[in-house]
Parts: sequence; structure tokens; C-alpha cells
Amino acid sequence: MELSWLNWLYTAVAHVITWIHQGYSSFLSPDSGLTWALTIITLTVLMRLLIFPLFLKQMRSSRKMQELAPKVQELRKRYKNDKQRMNQEVMALYQGAGANPLGGCLPIVAQFPIFISMFTVLRAMADGHTKFGMTKELVDSARAAHIFGAPLPATFWSSAEQIQALGGAHPIQTKVVLALFVAVSSLTTFLTVRQSVTRSMAQMPDNPMAQQQKILMYISPLFAIFSLNFPLGLILYWVTTNLWTLGQQHWFYSRHPSPTVDAKGNVVTPEPKPGLLGKVKKTEPPAPPVEPAPKVIRQQPTRQPRSKRTGSKKS
Repeated sequence: MELSWLNWLYTAVAHVITWIHQGYSSFLSPDSGLTWALTIITLTVLMRLLIFPLFLKQMRSSRKMQELAPKVQELRKRYKNDKQRMNQEVMALYQGAGANPLGGCLPIVAQFPIFISMFTVLRAMADGHTKFGMTKELVDSARAAHIFGAPLPATFWSSAEQIQALGGAHPIQTKVVLALFVAVSSLTTFLTVRQSVTRSMAQMPDNPMAQQQKILMYISPLFAIFSLNFPLGLILYWVTTNLWTLGQQHWFYSRHPSPTVDAKGNVVTPEPKPGLLGKVKKTEPPAPPVEPAPKVIRQQPTRQPRSKRTGSKKS
């Protein structure tokens, strides 16, 4: 799967792996599975932080499209007999609101070259090739690393001779470890897709693509079966990126609840839920009501008749 025009990206990924590994090797054993697991996890987090702005752009575009859903439905009813005009009006509506229907593809498109680069670099390590600026010392260190007794470069289909050559544990133990990682990869893939599809169906119950989205939700875990051909290090990368996506989507969805449509067809945007800091932060008790100061009533002497004031008697 090596693409020559991506050699610059392969070299960049290899350099980042080298720097991260050197950092952890300053206080951990360079050849330990923990060091290499932390290296791959850290690399994954850095890559996801790099494309985080694309994720925000995708979510904002999706939110705008949800808010425009009632108007889109009206256009579909108005031009149901003229699909070309309907598509033109819908696209004009999206462009006027700054919504991009293809915005959801941005993170996927951005992750694809990174995944290919990770696959290529880790495959080169597994084969013992010093390519993309990697030293023989680094490659030998990766080949010597084990996670729960399974060699980092091993795949599920590696032969017993290959596993033993990598210094791994018993071949059956290695396959069990790899099978467990593949199962976790399949589960996290399903949870990631279900989280997105569930929100989409809640926002647009009459979405004509709802049935296709359900099918995709249940088929997506099957794609993880292909990871049986991947080295253990690459499966660890995939599990890490799935867990990151789950947490990232949960964070965004909790802070930006889905807009709803009331009985009059108006879009109602609910208030965002408080974040973790908002929940942890103690709320100050309300100040007691200030009672108004009592009104001072001055006692004025009653006005007496002139005769009483002078002490004279009436004649």
C-alpha cells in the first residue's frame, strides 16, 4: 500500500515516531512494549489534535444543515416534480447559510493519508527495513517490543516461525492477544458509528437515508476483520483513534444538544449542557433577600385650639 507520492509524509511520521520514542526512552526501556505502546498512543493523539479544527468545522456544518432541515423539506415538497430545480434550490440554501454537505468527509479524508503512513511505516519496521530515515537501532527496538507477549510487528496470520523469530511468546498466546485487540477495534468502531447515527436519526427522523445508516452501523464492525492483516502496532493505533473519536463526539454532543422542531415548524435550539467544570464547580448559595428598612413614622404633636395654647378661657 506504499504510495511514492506520500514518501514525504512517511518520512515525517517516521521522524515523529523517532522523537516520541526517544522522549519515552529517557526514563523507560527503549525495547519495552510499554514504551512503544505509549509512542503509538501519543502519535495518535497528536494526529487527532492536528485535525481537530476539521472536526469542529464538520460539526458546525452538520448543525447548520440540521437547522435548515425544515426549509429543505419545504423545497422538496415544492419542487418534487423537478429534481434538478430542487437540487439547485437546496444547494443555494446551503451556500447562503454557509453549510457544506460534504463537510462530514473532511476528517475522514484527512485521516486516510495518516493511516496509510502509519501502516507503511509500521510495516517497514515489521519487515526490518530501515526506510524513511529510520535507523537500524530504532527498527530493531520496535521488532523486539512485545505487548502482553505479542510482538509489535506480528499479525494474526503470522506463522509460528515468524512469531518465534520476533522473540514472541507462544504463537497461540500471540494470536489470542491479536484477536482480542481486533475485537476491541471492532467494538469501538461500532460504538463510534452508532453514536453518530443515533444523533443523526434523532435530529432527522424522516431522513430517507435512515435505513442505509442503520445498515452501515451494523456492517461497520465487519471492516475491523481486515485488521487481522495489520501489525499489532497498527491495530493499537486504530483502537486509540476510535476511543478518541468516541470521547470527542460525546464532548461535542453534550455541549451542543440537537436542535428540535416544534409543532409550528420552527427550529428550537436547546441550551448547551454544562461541561465537567460546570458540574464540579460548586454553586454559591443565593443571597438572602434584603428586607426593606422599616419606615420611620415621626410623632407630630396634635395642633391644639388657640385658647388652649394661650391658656385663656372662652368667655
